[in-house]
Amino acid sequence: MGEQTQFEPGQNAPNDGEYIEVGEDSFHMGITNPQHVYLKKGQKFPNTTNHNRKWRKHKAP
Repeated sequence: MGEQTQFEPGQNAPNDGEYIEVGEDSFHMGITNPQHVYLKKGQKFPNTTNHNRKWRKHKAP
């Protein structure tokens, strides 16, 4: 079983880092103005812009 990569609002962050909002079709088309948050391990994820979105660790370019 692998490490979880997407997180629901209200879940605890597994590690310190920047997280970005992702949604349906975001892999191909992206979403306009996604939220970015910096969380420390154990902090709760905030609500997303809509119910179809989740949080994912932001990978540096």
